[in-house]
Amino acid sequence: MTDPPLIENKLWKGVFAASGIMVTLLVYGVLQEKIMRVPYGENKEYFKYSLFLVFCNRIMTSAVSAVFLVGSKKALDPVAPIYKYCLVSISNMMTTTCQYEALKYVSFPVQTLAKCAKMMPVMVWGTLIMQKRYGGPDYFVALLVTIGCSVFVLYPTEADVSPYNRGRESTVWGVSLMIGYLGFDGFTSTFQDKLFKGYDMEIFNQIFYTTLCSCIFSLSGLVVQGQLLLAAEFVSRHNDCFYDIILLSTVATASQFFISYTIRTFGALTLATIMITRQLVSIMLSCLWFAHPLSWEQWIGAAIVFCALYAQKFLKSKPQKPPVPEDSPVPEDVESDSASLLNGNPR
Repeated sequence: MTDPPLIENKLWKGVFAASGIMVTLLVYGVLQEKIMRVPYGENKEYFKYSLFLVFCNRIMTSAVSAVFLVGSKKALDPVAPIYKYCLVSISNMMTTTCQYEALKYVSFPVQTLAKCAKMMPVMVWGTLIMQKRYGGPDYFVALLVTIGCSVFVLYPTEADVSPYNRGRESTVWGVSLMIGYLGFDGFTSTFQDKLFKGYDMEIFNQIFYTTLCSCIFSLSGLVVQGQLLLAAEFVSRHNDCFYDIILLSTVATASQFFISYTIRTFGALTLATIMITRQLVSIMLSCLWFAHPLSWEQWIGAAIVFCALYAQKFLKSKPQKPPVPEDSPVPEDVESDSASLLNGNPR
């Protein structure tokens, strides 16, 4: 029989992990939408510099990961060739930029649910890069999720329009940005997985070098596009925007570590369930906070997505093998590849 103190300890760790992910990512989602879709100041000015947000987020994450590396007395030397960190960095930057830019054309509920469709591109990249094989049920769930997401995106209410565009939310540009997000995000998570399996790499080592490259690339992009001074001037005129960006970077960084802690302690399947729940709560919170109406077609699309995802996770939660000791790393074969199709860092 399991010792009750161990059960209680595990319970509190679960509460800590789940609440940490939920709180940080819910705040992250609200701040994303506020910064990109809510005007600042008396003149109702919109913040338009997505790459500046990427730059600020990556600076903070890089600094914190460096502190962890030094504090844990781990080597700061790169484990993999620098160009491989750069590949992850570039695709991650494109993912984040597409996400922020898409908020100019689609609402946060639409964007959040559309992220569930990342299962299909992750499976495609996994097949191409990692030579993984997925079963028929995985493809069936991915198809259901994609159909549900498509219904949600293509049938918005006329009342919920973009502040940047007078057309419906389902503009070609907005949908194109979300497709770009899904493609780049699928490549990022798959290539990160390949790096972890191909090299004896600490998670903080990958985070540090990937975000360091992102800092350099995003700063260069801001300078080349002439947006660095414009963004700095905007936040200097709107102090509330400056504080929003600082808080956005803080919760984005904190969520990275809650996600890593959850994977190490409970595994990818538990994280996937938490992330699905977080997406559902995020949509509801955004609808209430920013008064986004949902059409009846969107409710049906959301129901298809979340029912399919929860059904998949609960079916796969049935124990197939003896439990792994708490402090042991999770072996690759304990969980199926599809268990981590929705996992990943916030973008």
